[in-house]
Amino acid sequence: MGYVFLLLAIAAEVFGTSLLKSTEGFSRLGPTVLCLAAYATSFALLAQVVKSVPVGVAYALWSGLGTVAIVAIGTAFLGEPISLVKVLGIGLIVSGVVVLNLGGAH
Repeated sequence: MGYVFLLLAIAAEVFGTSLLKSTEGFSRLGPTVLCLAAYATSFALLAQVVKSVPVGVAYALWSGLGTVAIVAIGTAFLGEPISLVKVLGIGLIVSGVVVLNLGGAH
């Protein structure tokens, strides 16, 4: 069940981060409330996750997969450019998450 909560925590964090630009520096109430609620939800779920998943593994997955998802969303929907350097960085993040998971499995 921990990994289900982890996926939900990642989704909430990605949703909140996707809203950051629309908050316009937290000056727009609606997007700001949604953004902060999404972050609060994400942290609450992450707190439940670490009851059954090692904190290093949980945080690596949460931050790594969240970063990959945000780069994809930024590229696909927010008009942000993608470059070879960004793709290399994403590859390193994914590799790091895999290594941490392999180490956490023993």
